[in-house]
Amino acid sequence: MIRVEHLTKAFNGHPVLQDVSLEIHEGETLAIIGRSGSGKSVLMKHIIGLMKPDSGRVFVDGTDISSISYSELRLVRRQFGVLFQGGALFDSMSAFDNVAFPLHTFTRKSEDDIRRETQKCLDLVHLPHVGAVNPSELSGGMRKRVALARAIALRPRYIIYDEPTSGLDPETSSTINELIKGLARQLEITSIVVTHDMHSVLAIADRVAFIHNARMHWVGSINDLHSSEDEVLHAFVKANEYFIGAAASGAS
Repeated sequence: MIRVEHLTKAFNGHPVLQDVSLEIHEGETLAIIGRSGSGKSVLMKHIIGLMKPDSGRVFVDGTDISSISYSELRLVRRQFGVLFQGGALFDSMSAFDNVAFPLHTFTRKSEDDIRRETQKCLDLVHLPHVGAVNPSELSGGMRKRVALARAIALRPRYIIYDEPTSGLDPETSSTINELIKGLARQLEITSIVVTHDMHSVLAIADRVAFIHNARMHWVGSINDLHSSEDEVLHAFVKANEYFIGAAASGAS
């Protein structure tokens, strides 16, 4: 389980997160939503220890990651896979070598084991035959899927998805959403999806955390989301072409 307690972060005196608390339950898919610049990505970076809070704490499986050494933090990070917004694949490597990279870097597996594990990961994202292809030759959706195969290569307990459907057409976005759901089930992974795409949220999430004005404004299940009468949450969802709660019934 991941627990964020009273996290505060500012840049150049400008508060980005203020007194943010959140629990992420084992095995769930949590969507973190909010407008651009709301602090979603900053929260994500604190959860994996890329940033340290000005105040507050972040616990991963009971360990306060803001107070441990770098070598200890590296071990905690091994529990995370990250799908970056742009995929962040190495253009100089084939798709296969991109997926194999963390296995070569962080394990002592034999070459045969690495080949088997890498192929399994490509199979899991339904791209069994693209290993020899360079990322520049793949579509945007296929690059995201190769990046996802790399994110699961070390069999992490947690996967963080940073805007996983950004820049993709609706059909490809649906494919990515199905993969997120499928991998969560098959690999028993806890998924944290940072997004402003309500289409994805409603398709994949068990719970939703909404950041507004640097604070954790609302947290609840998908059912809670549909029944909510929170006007700020309504405005955000409506801007994404969805209607919830009283707005869905035509009330003003």
